[in-house]
Amino acid sequence: MADHYLLPNDVTWTEVAPGNRRAVLSHRPEMMLVAFSFDPGAIGALHSHPHTQVSYVAEGAFDVTVDGVTTRLNAGSSFIVAPNLIHGVVALEKGMLIDTFTPRRDDFL
Repeated sequence: MADHYLLPNDVTWTEVAPGNRRAVLSHRPEMMLVAFSFDPGAIGALHSHPHTQVSYVAEGAFDVTVDGVTTRLNAGSSFIVAPNLIHGVVALEKGMLIDTFTPRRDDFL
């Protein structure tokens, strides 16, 4: 398949933490699209990075913390994280986040 496309059978999932997996869906040096799958109760630990992040709640419900403020978000919601802000999530049920990073997170490759 050309570099422009990634088909579902070509996706590789990597375990990040218990109950939390990620798959890089597409990337170029200036941008990256990543899916994160969560089991109920799984945690995306508080962390920060120098990338801007935009996240879309594709499935489930999450308690999302950004810069010390926690908000409950359900499917169809989104959030944005400025560079270097501390953020993380807790999955309240089985769920999936679709994250975009700019620039690309080379540590995910």
